[in-house]
Amino acid sequence: MTNETWGQVREELIKRVGKNNYVTWIEPLKLALLNNGVARFEVPTIFFGDWVQRNYADHIRSQLASAGSPVERVEFAVGAPSMATAPAPVKATAKPSRARSVPVEDLPGAPLDARFTFDSFVVGKPNELAHAAARRVAEGGPVTFNPLFLYGGVGLGKTHLMHAIAHELHTRSPDLRVLYLSAEQFMYRFVQALRERQVMDFKELFRSVDVLMVDDVQFIAGKDSTQEEFFHTFNALVDQNKQIVISADRAPGEIKDLEERIKSRLQCGLVVDLHPTDYELRLGILQQKVDYYRSQYRGLVLADGVLEFLAHRITSNVRILEGALTRLFAFASLVGREITLELAQDCLADILRSSDRKLSIEEIQRKVAEHYNIRLSDMIGPKRLRNIARPRQVAMYLSKQLTPRSLPEIGRRFGGRDHTTIMHGVRKIEELMATDSQLSDDLQLLRRLLQG
Repeated sequence: MTNETWGQVREELIKRVGKNNYVTWIEPLKLALLNNGVARFEVPTIFFGDWVQRNYADHIRSQLASAGSPVERVEFAVGAPSMATAPAPVKATAKPSRARSVPVEDLPGAPLDARFTFDSFVVGKPNELAHAAARRVAEGGPVTFNPLFLYGGVGLGKTHLMHAIAHELHTRSPDLRVLYLSAEQFMYRFVQALRERQVMDFKELFRSVDVLMVDDVQFIAGKDSTQEEFFHTFNALVDQNKQIVISADRAPGEIKDLEERIKSRLQCGLVVDLHPTDYELRLGILQQKVDYYRSQYRGLVLADGVLEFLAHRITSNVRILEGALTRLFAFASLVGREITLELAQDCLADILRSSDRKLSIEEIQRKVAEHYNIRLSDMIGPKRLRNIARPRQVAMYLSKQLTPRSLPEIGRRFGGRDHTTIMHGVRKIEELMATDSQLSDDLQLLRRLLQG
């Protein structure tokens, strides 16, 4: 294959994987060998080769075939090979030479999704604070809160906001060293550095960035050596006044097996909760997606009420909501039918069944804590003050009424309380409802909020 042909393949890969992914993972590849059904490429590091093998090898193989050079296998090798003598391929089990040092600049972060920008993020009441904080960090300049800690359930927008911050920082300051990766990748690199005796290279990389972004930090909980290194990295960057952005599925104080000193550091900045989406936000997300799909599936008719129906029925996860709309448009295009409410019910029957409202105890606790203006940590903590104990009993009562959980299970979610304590709390609320009209109104409102 000539360089000209490889250039054509690369142009197609830009369209397939997106510009940001292409620049990070495809552009650095150098074709080293094409022979006997094998295409071999030079890569800067073992980690780089492993990542491209897992995520982009199939794309490369497909485009090579389209260009008239089909191959059975795509391999990646570290070093500077020639077309005549190719090195051994990179494998996950390969043991590199200890003398080789991996340059800091050759260790890119995880690829950014080109779709996850601020322009494509739909803002509503459940996420407006998180969005505003992310925007502030993305503006660059002096660090005002460090770290920014975003937390919430699956599909609420944490990763979207982190990618949006990175995209905006790259646009505003192309020379800024922004490193985004998951906590799992942080651990993988640290273990790899230990194995290859390149810990100093690892430390140099993570202490030389301008902005460090770590997704799903709860992953390192219970992993002692990784937590130790993360703690020192965190302190080193804060001392240099470098910005740190962290995400997790729960607040720092609620991450089990996370070292107390790390919890303390994470709580020193701005901790922001992304709440479950409300109806208006879900509808806004669907309306934005419809504008895109109408440009892709021209001529399709969307009947009134379909989006409202989906926003009402699919409440737990934005990814599931978006996936349902994707399936609906694709199905309607294939069968050549108008997208009606009846079509949506038939096409999405499985999603609608699984998305029937399933409340979690955590969601009930959060909503009750917000309503009574108390901290979630107090809700599950030991304090017995009346202004905390009564909301706690309300949350216990609603957990018993609105979830299928047993009393012992509910007790575990309320700080490990005994099931008899939960039973007492439930009975107390049942007794007060008959005489306390304000409490009855509170319960009615909370039920509406939780079941709407």
